[in-house]
Amino acid sequence: MNTLKVAIIEDQEEIQNGYVFLLNLSAGFSCTGYGTGEDAMEAFEKEIPNVVLMDINLPGMSGIECTRQIKSKYPDVLIMMFTVYENNDQIFHALASGASGYILKQASSSELIDAIEEICRGGSSMSSAIARKVVHSFSSAAGNGKATELLPREREVLGLLAEGYRYKEIGDKLYISISTVRLHIQKIYHALHGQNAVE
Repeated sequence: MNTLKVAIIEDQEEIQNGYVFLLNLSAGFSCTGYGTGEDAMEAFEKEIPNVVLMDINLPGMSGIECTRQIKSKYPDVLIMMFTVYENNDQIFHALASGASGYILKQASSSELIDAIEEICRGGSSMSSAIARKVVHSFSSAAGNGKATELLPREREVLGLLAEGYRYKEIGDKLYISISTVRLHIQKIYHALHGQNAVE
């Protein structure tokens, strides 16, 4: 198995060091920490990570702006927002800037590792609150003639997510597997990124 290169961009040194230590102890992971987006961007000139865990509130360049710059320069890098609060506006803007998911810092070490592995498999989580913002974003863009069109099934999945249904419940309701639900959510993220680029 190839080693997964993870970068953590987190300005609180104690938190950063703790997660770097944790991931470096975990089989199949190699992790480096950075205190600012600027430091990370400079380091990425020499070695590009597979996954970035990105704090939103960073000194200097914000996590959202850093996400935008990384995705512009290194489109294959996967970015997961790493935040204390489930601030829906900030998370939504980060996702629209190219992030593929988010996880709260309160998550357990096993949840964090699962989330990193999930994002690498093409999956990503989306809460009902974020899904409602995505629905609103597509509706507003459609009214302006700027929407990236979602397929009917993707609209169905997004609508059920916005209503608070869990992945398994969506699968049962639409007679599809959980892996197919995840695939649709991945496509919704891609459409959101594309729509943001058009805007």
